[in-house]
Amino acid sequence: MPKMIFVNLPVTDLAASMAFYQALGFENNPHFTDETAACMVWSEAINVMLLTHDKWRTFTSRPIPPSTSSEVLLALSFDSRAAVDAANEAAAANGGTADINPAQDLGFMYNRNLADPDGHVWEAMWMDPAAMPSD
Repeated sequence: MPKMIFVNLPVTDLAASMAFYQALGFENNPHFTDETAACMVWSEAINVMLLTHDKWRTFTSRPIPPSTSSEVLLALSFDSRAAVDAANEAAAANGGTADINPAQDLGFMYNRNLADPDGHVWEAMWMDPAAMPSD
């Protein structure tokens, strides 16, 4: 079995969060989805588990941070600069926040940060390794 990552996120509105992630290009895996959790698939190896607050509390007693805090910044690679821009537009149109941090354009790498409806921050990024400057 290949190594995989499951990013678990507490969410206040499961349906709204599912719609948000679908708008960014994630697909729902119904085998791991019920009224308390949804598995949203980014790639063969990357999954995001959206968990209601009650479900989240079955895993930890640590407090859920407010949507105004940042507990982690996760990066997703996209196929083009235009796809990065489209992800930010989709974030803003689906209950999230586009450009939660300043955009960064280094020529060979381009990224814009967005937040989901619960304030979880994602870096939408595109990179052309062949165009990286050599040091």
